[in-house]
Amino acid sequence: MKPSTALGQYLRARRALVRPEDVGLSQLGRRRVPGLRREELAMLAGISSDYYLRLEQGRGQHPSAPVIDALAGALRLGKDATAYLHSLTQPTVAEARRDGHERPRDSMERLIVSWPHTPAFVHGRHLDVLAANPMATALSPIFSPGVNLVRAVFLDPDARKLWRDWNGFVESVVARLRVLVGPDVDDPRLRDLTRDLSARSDHFRRLWARQDIQEPASRRTIFDHPLVGTLELQPERLAILGTRSQLLIVCHAEPGSPSARALARLAAIAADDAGRHGQPITT
Repeated sequence: MKPSTALGQYLRARRALVRPEDVGLSQLGRRRVPGLRREELAMLAGISSDYYLRLEQGRGQHPSAPVIDALAGALRLGKDATAYLHSLTQPTVAEARRDGHERPRDSMERLIVSWPHTPAFVHGRHLDVLAANPMATALSPIFSPGVNLVRAVFLDPDARKLWRDWNGFVESVVARLRVLVGPDVDDPRLRDLTRDLSARSDHFRRLWARQDIQEPASRRTIFDHPLVGTLELQPERLAILGTRSQLLIVCHAEPGSPSARALARLAAIAADDAGRHGQPITT
């Protein structure tokens, strides 16, 4: 897909989410579709309606940075969404998918296994789990190597039970997927994944169509674990230098809290399970 086409898709999706009254426009006449009309967005951005139409249709080549900033302001986009909008005007670079199957670094696998009390895992640009320590898989089998997190959280019924705010969590997962893939929306793996999930989950299809962008701030997540009860954990997302969009996810609890004590019980369960299966236990 050409960058101009991806840009047009994003502009259409975000235009449909802005109500006229939110930007000081009156609701005059019957609207066939939700959101702003093309000419309204063009007026708010200070560009001609014809030029904006060409951008949406993929005929506008290389719009300037001020034009993109004006459109972002009119669409009320945040900093991260604005940066993403700018990225859609650049030539698509498919290098991120030339390496084929993503693999974690051996050193990263050794590192997370050395943390017996902290759930940690690595995922790639399509949110495939590439490596996980015993604590992560004890938190949920979803955090196991080979599992695609997007597919699992929408299709695995146990996921709805694990995350207390499941709706909020899946919104962030879908938005994070879009950020990690970036402007390379014609990535075959991404296309196959989103087509399959759109066919199997109406909820995913609606969220993907919104083209939301994940904000960088991580909020505490509450898990309802079947063995140790409530776990209120803070996830930290750390970029792994030298990789293409691989992230290390580390979850920790506030020291001395009930969640910290529950996490310690989970660590004991994970260690016992590893011992039964003959896996090395790091202490």
